[in-house]
Amino acid sequence: MHNHAPVVGRDAELARLRHALAQAKAGRGGAVFLTGEPGIGKSRLAIEATGLATSAGMRVVRGRTSGIGPAVPFRPLSEALMSLPRGANPPPVDALGPYRPVLGRLVPDWGDPGDDGGDGSLVVLAEAVLRLLSVLGHGRGCLIVLEDLHDADVETLAVVEYVVDNLDELPAVLLATFRSGPCDAAELAQSALQRRTGTVHELTRLAFPQVRELIAACLATGVDEVPDGVAEHLWADSGGSPFMVEELLHGLVDNGQLVPSDLGWLVTGRIRTEVPTSLMRTVRDRTDRLDPQGRRMLSVAAVLGHRFPLSVVHRATGLSHAELLAHLHAGVAARLVVKDEPAPDWYAFQHPLTGEALLAQLTPTEQAGLSARAAAAVEAIHPGLPGEWCQLVAALHLRAGDNTRAAELFADAGRRALADGAAGSAVTLLEQAERLLSLLGDARSRADVVEALLYALAEAGEFERAFQLADTLDDLGNAGLPATRRAALHVRLAWVAHIAGRWSDGLAQVAIARALLGRDAADEDTAPLDAVDADLALEAPGMRRKQEAELLARRAVAAAERASLPTIACQAWLVIGAVARERDVAESTACYERVLDIATQHRLPMWRVHGLVRAAGNAWIAESDQEGLLRAGREAQRVGAIATEQIVNATIALHLVLCGDFTAAVGVIDECLAAAKRMQLELVGRHLLMSKATLAAHQGRRRDMEAALLDFKRLDGERSQEQPMALGMARAFCALLEENRALAREDLAAALASDDVDPTTFSLYGRHGVSLLLEVLAGDAGWERYEEVRATAQGAMRWNRQFVELAHAVLLGRCGRGTEAVSAVAAAQRSAQPYAMARHLGLRLVAEAAAEDGWGDPAGWLRAAEEYFHNAGAPAVASACRSLLRQLGVSVQQRRTGSERVPRRLRSLGVTLREFEVLELLIERLDTKTIGERLHISPRTVEKHASSLLAKTDTPDRHALAKRANALLSDP
Repeated sequence: MHNHAPVVGRDAELARLRHALAQAKAGRGGAVFLTGEPGIGKSRLAIEATGLATSAGMRVVRGRTSGIGPAVPFRPLSEALMSLPRGANPPPVDALGPYRPVLGRLVPDWGDPGDDGGDGSLVVLAEAVLRLLSVLGHGRGCLIVLEDLHDADVETLAVVEYVVDNLDELPAVLLATFRSGPCDAAELAQSALQRRTGTVHELTRLAFPQVRELIAACLATGVDEVPDGVAEHLWADSGGSPFMVEELLHGLVDNGQLVPSDLGWLVTGRIRTEVPTSLMRTVRDRTDRLDPQGRRMLSVAAVLGHRFPLSVVHRATGLSHAELLAHLHAGVAARLVVKDEPAPDWYAFQHPLTGEALLAQLTPTEQAGLSARAAAAVEAIHPGLPGEWCQLVAALHLRAGDNTRAAELFADAGRRALADGAAGSAVTLLEQAERLLSLLGDARSRADVVEALLYALAEAGEFERAFQLADTLDDLGNAGLPATRRAALHVRLAWVAHIAGRWSDGLAQVAIARALLGRDAADEDTAPLDAVDADLALEAPGMRRKQEAELLARRAVAAAERASLPTIACQAWLVIGAVARERDVAESTACYERVLDIATQHRLPMWRVHGLVRAAGNAWIAESDQEGLLRAGREAQRVGAIATEQIVNATIALHLVLCGDFTAAVGVIDECLAAAKRMQLELVGRHLLMSKATLAAHQGRRRDMEAALLDFKRLDGERSQEQPMALGMARAFCALLEENRALAREDLAAALASDDVDPTTFSLYGRHGVSLLLEVLAGDAGWERYEEVRATAQGAMRWNRQFVELAHAVLLGRCGRGTEAVSAVAAAQRSAQPYAMARHLGLRLVAEAAAEDGWGDPAGWLRAAEEYFHNAGAPAVASACRSLLRQLGVSVQQRRTGSERVPRRLRSLGVTLREFEVLELLIERLDTKTIGERLHISPRTVEKHASSLLAKTDTPDRHALAKRANALLSDP
């Protein structure tokens, strides 16, 4: 009789699996979910899919979740990926770049000494898994099988969901199995089905013909040769469950009721109607045939879980190696256990329910005794309980009745999960520890666990549950916990409030902590308190002043240095640097360099990256130096700080936009936006959409700008720190390139108002630069306003400085100090050297004032600006420059090139470039006079072009023409 029968009755599912594998080999990946009751054949189909993929030359990795004890973070993913370094053909993980150390959280062999797993983000880890699958499947395809996801931890499911959502362009298939019934895995699968990122197949019980076919396959005989009555009895007693069919069939063979002969399989006597109908009965029957030592060995294995290592069973039972193997072989022969292929020395029960059935046969006292022996064996073999052993042993001690040791280990496992970025699992484990400690009355240990739990809840975004622990803090006080320790917990809760943006709650916790500590508190207690208070003061809108934030941060630094608390010192120096940049960029940079020194000295790689990125940002904002940003990005990449690296890339994208390197900016923005969307980096996404809007605005493409700003608004942009930039850097400059200075000033006024309500840390949006220049040109600002802006650190920043120096030139020219005004323009041009578009826009703006006041070289400046904007496809500014040159009496070359800007559909109708320019403004529903002012032509000429457009497009009026604009402006 065959031990492993072929798959029967699953032709449709196998066809879909073959299709999914073929699609993956072609680079179009996807996800397949198999669900159904226990024993329905999910694992058998997964094995079949593995065989199909292997035969097709695809890379295959497999992992399974354990159902015993609390869920181990990332268990199935780690099991699947850890087989790769052991294989004969390990993947080229160096090709993963910054994502390789991130994967060290799942595969220790891929981490470097000193790596801390990057920034701990689940999304970053999921992106790393996604990129690994891409590498594994390159040129051949890849299948990753994850079984029993109904028992998976929330972190595993989060990674799986991310991978499923992003497989469509990768050469990989994810095959996942889970039991039917309500569970998180079922919700994940249903969500994937609704989003069309995965398919779900619910396996049903076999029909009678399929049961007969399965029996024939197991007996290696023809369907027609299955003895009469056997199929009927097995169909009735199994209910169509493939597992139970095989189990009951083996029972008939083992009991001698069904025997092979020269004439085929024969039934001996009458088939008993008392056939076992449950797995419990089947397991009991089979274990009864083993001797007492064999049953004891399997019972020890059962307390360890569905899978178990022989080394632990060997030590816990005290059997000799020979005895152990003999009993193990008896268990295999009885179809109770099988070898667990992915890992050496590991075995598993034949069916997930087998171990549970074995445990059900034991009394609570027997279970407790075996659990204690198994725990002792694991602790002896694995000192320190690395990885999942800690959690397993915690569950064993809990079953053994040792709540003190169980609480200690659950707390340790929770802290480890938190360090690995598995915040959801950490919460579950730490809450288990906290409940046990509350029963034991251990206030000090419970306080330590509560502190870690507060951190885990914040990392998991469970802020309400964190604040519900405030009552627990009162209980700890009543239990005699010292005031200093209670204060530390309130500091941690204040930090949670800071992360959640609940400023008033944070300040309330700070006040409680200060009251508990009193006036003579030690440095190690006051430093963390002042540091979090400084963070709240810096970011709480309208509640605290930045000067107070700096005072608190400096006090925290002093205490942290005396108490040797380097992370607190880094935290506080970052606050000081942020405040200092408002008055002196060099002073701010010195603060960030201090962070670098502390982090380097104490080996704090993530804090070092924070300092490096902040210092590089200062260098860029001060002098448009992107080299520091590139170095900071490489360092973030090296340590696996992927989110921080994306922030750097977003800044580089804006740098390219401001420098007028629009082609390069498009590539960086698109690539970063795709990554930010996948990894749900909302802050980075907002910044990139703001940069995308600015990119369009600096080319005069209003429709593209508005589309980007609409996406920006969908990300809550109106309340973000990027909002002033979206108004001042995008809309205002777009208006200037449309020669609509009044609208530009309105947009800048809105940007300033937004900053007044919610102050932004972005200093380039206009208050200290282009807004000043426009005010001076309009006569609304003079020397006092100029001196006020010039004296600020923001006014000295290179992007702003070019406009401040132009404003200076205009003021000098009005005072008759023409020579000095020319020198100021030259200084502005030097400051503007990196910024091609802004440099020429500045020339256009200042030339008009120079012509009016009779100084400088307005004609030369206008020629340079006209040439740039004509070639850049900004007709309004180019036309304005030509008009001003004519007013100066300068001969102007007639520009008739640029017809390529006219879409083919309009060109085929005979529409000229000038008519196209008029059409673009008609779309905005502008009147004739305004259009004439924009294009520097007479209202009569505007009417002439509009009439021509109506005739050529066969449109009755301007309103209808504007409605048809999108179709007319698109190529066929």
